[in-house]
Amino acid sequence: MSKKTIWVLNQTAGKPSSGWGERHYYFAQKWLEKGYDVKIISGSYNHLFHTQPIIGKETFTLEKIQDNLCFCWVKIPKYKGESIFKLWSMMVFAFKTLFLSAKLLRKPDVIIVSSMPIFPLLTGLYLKNKFKIKSLLFEIRDLWPLTPMYLKGYSKWHPMVLIMAWIERLGYRKSDAVVSLLPNAYNYINNISKDPSKFHWIPNGIDDGLLEKEELSEDFIAKIPKNKFIIGYAGTMGMANALEYFVEASGLIKNDQVHFLLVGEGYLKEDLMNVSKSQSNITFLPKVNKNQVQQVLSLFDVCFIGRNDTPLFNYGVSSNKYFDYMLASKPVLVSSNLIKDPVELSGCGITVAPESAQAIVDGIQRLSNLSTEELNKFGRLGKQYVKKYHNFEYLSNQYLKLF
Repeated sequence: MSKKTIWVLNQTAGKPSSGWGERHYYFAQKWLEKGYDVKIISGSYNHLFHTQPIIGKETFTLEKIQDNLCFCWVKIPKYKGESIFKLWSMMVFAFKTLFLSAKLLRKPDVIIVSSMPIFPLLTGLYLKNKFKIKSLLFEIRDLWPLTPMYLKGYSKWHPMVLIMAWIERLGYRKSDAVVSLLPNAYNYINNISKDPSKFHWIPNGIDDGLLEKEELSEDFIAKIPKNKFIIGYAGTMGMANALEYFVEASGLIKNDQVHFLLVGEGYLKEDLMNVSKSQSNITFLPKVNKNQVQQVLSLFDVCFIGRNDTPLFNYGVSSNKYFDYMLASKPVLVSSNLIKDPVELSGCGITVAPESAQAIVDGIQRLSNLSTEELNKFGRLGKQYVKKYHNFEYLSNQYLKLF
């Protein structure tokens, strides 16, 4: 029997060397073991990638990763993270993928459209009809258009919000299954799809067996203060992470043994650095490769996650940051409402009020006063939880049921 072929349309999909967006790469490793052939169709440029793919002049550049797994890089224009050209790149990706062919990638048996961006859902519906396949899965990583409405204050009557809402409704109703990374999203999605049986929760995951260990440079390590209680953040510095309160907390704290460390990139990084440039208790470092993240986290005493005070997060969260932190056996300080996130469910840290620098300071003081054994207990709880419920073997099998 010939192998079944899975196409994944995800403009932001990456490899471990990309430094971002590896969800489907790791799923693919497990699907290969089950006898599937996997094609991951992604954009040729991603402002969050540490290393950009090498592409040719053609619309599609194929990169063979291993037997039965390849990336198809779709040529799209470069853009800056917050510019209008990012939206343009999404439209270009959706348009160009309409011309994907069985000759190029082999006819699919299953198509997964992973959003955001949401426009390729239209491509997926077209390709489903073109190839006469039965399985189109719509994977939602964030709820659009709720995200721009809640986080950026867009009106529900904004033209782009209306367009996204129309595509979203189409996706929930016309796809064969809806996969959400957010555990409580069924409250929102089922109301639109009118078919609760379509909803499936398959969160993000992590698997230490798939991560290679890559050492940090001596220069990088030398920039991290020694003999300090390090409260660290590693990831994107964007609006959804509420880092302005974390940075503000660094200016309020009176304990000179505590040092704030932020590792990563993002459109808000420069602003955060400018606000805190007169302080000696905060350090900003550049983004590292995915295989170096665990090495970075080993240098933290406590890891930080921030959330805005918005109803958007009531549907749940599934940030890879949680699982990186928990795999590193580190206690986690969360500035958020209680939303049944992995820290709350596992008991691997403490949660303080969102959008409050003083609450963050209080949380840090509380954790810094704990014994090493008490901190290690938080870390053990997190690692046990993530290895049981967020390993890719377990999660990939949830997807196999839908195939």
